[in-house]
Amino acid sequence: MSGRLFGTDGIRAPFGEPPLDRATVTALGRALAAALRAAGREPSVVLGGDTRESTPALCRWLASGLAAGGVASLYGGVVPTPGVAYLARRRGAAAGVVVSASHNPYPDNGIKLIDGDGFKWSEEAEAALEERLAGDGAFAGEVPEVPLGEDFSLREEYLAHWAASVPGDRPLAGLAVVLDAGNGATSAYAAEAFARLGARTTLLHAAPDGRNVNAGCGSTAPAAMAAAVPAAGADLGAAFDGDGDRCILADETGAVRDGDAILYLWGTALAARGELEPRKVVATSMSNLGLERALARAGIELVRTGVGDRLVVEAMRREGIRLGGEQSGHVVETSLATTGDGLLTALQMARLVRESGRPLSRLLAGFRRYPQVLLNVRVARKPDLATVPRVAAAVRAAEESLGADGRLVLRYSGTEPLARVMIEGPEQAAIDALAGEIAGAIRDELGA
Repeated sequence: MSGRLFGTDGIRAPFGEPPLDRATVTALGRALAAALRAAGREPSVVLGGDTRESTPALCRWLASGLAAGGVASLYGGVVPTPGVAYLARRRGAAAGVVVSASHNPYPDNGIKLIDGDGFKWSEEAEAALEERLAGDGAFAGEVPEVPLGEDFSLREEYLAHWAASVPGDRPLAGLAVVLDAGNGATSAYAAEAFARLGARTTLLHAAPDGRNVNAGCGSTAPAAMAAAVPAAGADLGAAFDGDGDRCILADETGAVRDGDAILYLWGTALAARGELEPRKVVATSMSNLGLERALARAGIELVRTGVGDRLVVEAMRREGIRLGGEQSGHVVETSLATTGDGLLTALQMARLVRESGRPLSRLLAGFRRYPQVLLNVRVARKPDLATVPRVAAAVRAAEESLGADGRLVLRYSGTEPLARVMIEGPEQAAIDALAGEIAGAIRDELGA
């Protein structure tokens, strides 16, 4: 094995190529078993994944490596990431393993590790596992492939936990929702989950064929969901990503509402009930300046972190903050979940609409976005952008132009060969031009 396996959200790569080839994945399972046994407890692992055609093979390879290391797997089949996190904690497992590439297209897949408390593994724990994989003979010897026996009770346990998060008999009765499963892990959960609570549901993109996950649908392409909301006379819509840890909303008019809007609505609702102590919400550097200012008007401080849900959750745990998330729709409320849960987020937003008796657009009237532009530039390499003279000069010019009434964030994607240029400011045309200058400099100097 050479190079790093884990990125900002686990391992992610095209299926069948290192590190998602059979030898590496099986060795990873064996190294994970050794690490868990070394921790001094009798371990088991909850295993599940999304709907990609490669997911069952990766799960078999992982389970085979775990079994070779003396660790049993509880396999739930297609289970959203938050379901694996919940079940690992509920079943007293030493870890959970999710096989998914989240919002990526189907040729990619990935592996995410969850600890026994339901949180994603720290970077330090992942680095230690990589060292063990490199040095303890995990690749040595033949590992027989074990069959996977799906435990269907795991699905029901997750659905029961989800439904129990809202008290009362049919608490969503009278509400109509449109749900876009993105042909992903929520496909077999979303409609049943909301119907159990009394909602009338319209289900979109819930026919996975192994290759259509995230294909023009779900949280990364919510237009069809948004259009379906007013067409169906629904109160709101929600779109989920491949592994079900993100949620993007649409209000009753068909306007798309992202994670920033969710953080505003959920944060102000918790504060109004006296349940947001300290009065803080965590978001990343990519969240809109309008969120920061809208929360401030409600007496709520926005704490910013680097990009990545793991950094958000680490900040929440460190400071005892209840709510945090990303503009992408990955939102965590720690009294209910340990990781982003798209279904749970949609449920809580539907609950607020139902209990308030007001449309979602009115509930969000206090949140106004600053104009924002986000450009992605494909790059062939990733040097420190501050050391690239043309890029640094374009950044300085943009910052001088924006002054105190705007923000610029420039970073690389942690999972794709992309540089991301995000600018916010009072005038769309002005920020479009500034972002274009920076993107052009990156493309000329580093473009693939």
